[in-house]
Amino acid sequence: MSRMAKELQETYERVSYEDNHSVLLYINQQTRNYDTHWHSAAEIIMPIENGYTVFINNRNRTYELNPYDILLIPPGDLHTLTAPPTGKRLNIMFDLSVFNSVEDFSTITPILSQPVLFSADSSPAVHRTEVELLNKITEEYNKRSETMRISMIYSYLLQFFVHLGRQHVRADVRFPDVSVGKQQEYVEKLNNVISYINTNYAEEITLEKAAALAGFSKFHFSRLFKQFTGQSYYNYLNERRVKAAEALLLSPHMSVTDVAMQSGFTSIATFNRVFRQAKDCTPSEYKNYYHRRSRIR
Repeated sequence: MSRMAKELQETYERVSYEDNHSVLLYINQQTRNYDTHWHSAAEIIMPIENGYTVFINNRNRTYELNPYDILLIPPGDLHTLTAPPTGKRLNIMFDLSVFNSVEDFSTITPILSQPVLFSADSSPAVHRTEVELLNKITEEYNKRSETMRISMIYSYLLQFFVHLGRQHVRADVRFPDVSVGKQQEYVEKLNNVISYINTNYAEEITLEKAAALAGFSKFHFSRLFKQFTGQSYYNYLNERRVKAAEALLLSPHMSVTDVAMQSGFTSIATFNRVFRQAKDCTPSEYKNYYHRRSRIR
């Protein structure tokens, strides 16, 4: 059994959403540490009093959070939490799939594939707006008897991601060495390609085809895509397919072969190799563990 499969068995945390909704918010004042765990929910952590230490195990990265730093942890990432002797922090867990039908949300998905840290030092204006939105979410969440409060919470979360996405895709940041007109052109063309991938990942989308969709040469497109997303074209495509496979593997009625085909992998060997590289376990191990846990609950 691989290391990740063993950790999956020992560290899965089921998020118990309140009132059958898909958001859970709490103010954590506990001094206890949280050992390595993972969950299918995305998580936002913001210390309010004193700091907090978050170690993302599968990325081998430590975040030392100061008060009002904001860390977004993607679904499925193994992480360990270390608390100070005293302190307070905001934790929000939520189901990202709620936003899948939102137009243009696909342009944000490259950002959400890895942890995102906002601090006052790195981006003061955006950070200030994001803190205000988290405060509004907290206020709305505490209105227990109010109607439409979950809808309001998701509207604030959507605004949170819009600000995050706009900061990420700022043309002057991604393409500082070209004219303003070219910057906007590059952003629009690359966003179109990303939207196409997110909708058609199950099809064969070669680098040449993606470059043609953008109207660039293969080599120019490869450079711009990595500059825009922070990863190579095929890494992004495979990551998107693995995310789709993770969701499909939760179905008890789909075989691993069916999942591979519907996720865009042309062979089981390729599916196993790419999935193991991303998750450090095989698709079968991932599927079997999840359904074994479901029977236990």
